[in-house]
Amino acid sequence: MSQSNILLEAGTNELEIVEFYLEESETDGSVYKGFYGVNVAKVLEIIRLPKVTGLPEVSDKSVLGAFNLRSHIIPLVDLSLWLGKQRGAGTVDSKVIVTEFNNVTTAFLVSGVNRIHRISWEEVEPPNAYVSSLTSNTITGVVKMEGRIIFLLDLERIVGALNPHLALRLDEAIDWKSGARYRALVADDSTVIREMLKDLLQRANFEVEAVANGHEAWLRLEELRKKAESEAKPIESYLQCIVSDIEMPQMDGMNLCRRIKEDPVLSRLPVILFSSIITDKLRHKGISVGADDQLSKPEVTALAQRAMTLITDRGFGPPSAS
Repeated sequence: MSQSNILLEAGTNELEIVEFYLEESETDGSVYKGFYGVNVAKVLEIIRLPKVTGLPEVSDKSVLGAFNLRSHIIPLVDLSLWLGKQRGAGTVDSKVIVTEFNNVTTAFLVSGVNRIHRISWEEVEPPNAYVSSLTSNTITGVVKMEGRIIFLLDLERIVGALNPHLALRLDEAIDWKSGARYRALVADDSTVIREMLKDLLQRANFEVEAVANGHEAWLRLEELRKKAESEAKPIESYLQCIVSDIEMPQMDGMNLCRRIKEDPVLSRLPVILFSSIITDKLRHKGISVGADDQLSKPEVTALAQRAMTLITDRGFGPPSAS
């Protein structure tokens, strides 16, 4: 499978997911099949289980080793083991999903792959607090389809846990406090990333309000627009920048960005798409919805610097008290 199936038009609030399954052996000898999904935009291809070579000094047993794919050495993670499941005995139909995000290529071993579904982000429900706590925040969305539940996994969290250097980071050597303090609205559906990003941007001299998805961000922007109109002030008196993830339940970052740029008042605000799926091959999508900049996670230093540049280039002053 290649990326030729990816949606051509951006900002429609749609996505395509690859549905796969994991077979888990039960104590009574039966096999339970759980269904999961991953955004097609992260998938390079799906292959049969290749010959895997063990890696020395691997700290996590879910990392089975690595394999050679067209002169690229790619680590293989057993999703069943990562999720703490007892993998089913059958391996004949096992598939490997080769992914690329955060500028890193990683492969995941699964029991099998079903098909690709095109759905709206409105069909993706965020997991409730109880489900999130039971799964250690590894589920970012829930899709009910054809009589079954499909869980969208937070693969970034998995890869980040296996590779700590891929975590969000800020260059503390920079004197962030020397300039004006501006206000940013951050939208990200991952609780962990949202809180980390909020903390790091605050250290970079931003006041930050964080929301869980594009829908919540849009509602907040509408509130600020009405406030600006009622007080006869420009919108930048209350907010100077928007930072948005792309993959989010209910409303994704592409659709949010397009709405902002189509609004005569809100369009003044710079929008930065900050997502693991931003690559050279997909950058045109952000351009088509009017994004002012696009950055791949996890580089928060560049994000803070580019946000500051966009704000100052527009001549925005510090925010008014609110």
